[in-house]
Amino acid sequence: MGTSISHSPADTALIGEKWGRNAQTGLVIGLSGDLGAGKTQLVKGLAHGLGITERVHSPTFALLNVYSGGRLALFHLDLYRLDGPQQIIAAGLEEYLRPDGVAVIEWVERWFEKPESKVQSPQSVQLKVHTEQISRYIKKYRWVEIEVVSETERRISYEDIGD
Repeated sequence: MGTSISHSPADTALIGEKWGRNAQTGLVIGLSGDLGAGKTQLVKGLAHGLGITERVHSPTFALLNVYSGGRLALFHLDLYRLDGPQQIIAAGLEEYLRPDGVAVIEWVERWFEKPESKVQSPQSVQLKVHTEQISRYIKKYRWVEIEVVSETERRISYEDIGD
């Protein structure tokens, strides 16, 4: 598990840009974090790292934005308005679990719930349960949690799962 600390939106974008430069076809990145945590900012950096020059914006009302023209296509999903796996599958979003490019899923916990233990448990135990859920569907997965530490500081924790 890795952790980065971002001190600004530009820092968050730079983390995403680095990930974009190293991304390979089939990668799915699941983003979890509160409103305003910086999920879309991370995606903007990722797109830049993939060589995408289009303006990236949140697909909250469209559910999906597709960006091409870079080294790999970017499929940007936002599940904020959906209530659970049944609505997500009914919306036809399952195909993006094995993308021909890179897929980023904001509000991923609406699809693959990250169960809470009744006993206080470390984040790594919770991640293990989450990993078992998604590994049945996704070959290459990066689970990301963005935590608001202060008005300008974010803790970005991530774990790569799969190939």
